[in-house]
Amino acid sequence: MLQSRNVMISGRRTSIRLEPEMWEALQEIARREGRSIGEVASLIDAQRHGSSLTAAIRVFIVSYFRAAATDDGHAHAGHGGDPRRERTSRQRRRGFAEAPI
Repeated sequence: MLQSRNVMISGRRTSIRLEPEMWEALQEIARREGRSIGEVASLIDAQRHGSSLTAAIRVFIVSYFRAAATDDGHAHAGHGGDPRRERTSRQRRRGFAEAPI
C-alpha cells in the first residue's frame, strides 16, 4: 500500500507516494547522510533525467544500498552469496594474498 507524504523539494512542497519500506529506506539514507528527507529528495530531483520523481527515488534507494553492499559487509552480517567469495574475503581481511580456492 502506497503512503503519500508532503516533502519540500528545492523550496516547493510536493506530494510523494512510496511504499512504507521505501519511506523507511529513504529515512535511513537521510539519517546516515545527516540530511533531511527533503534535502535528499532535492538532490535526487536535481539529478533525474526523464523519469518521475518517485521512480528516481526508488532507483536512488536501490543504488545507494547496492553501493554499500560489499562482500565484506555481507559476510559480516552473516548472509549472502557464494561461500568461495566469502572465504576469499575473510582471507583478504587476515592479510593473505589472493589464495586459490
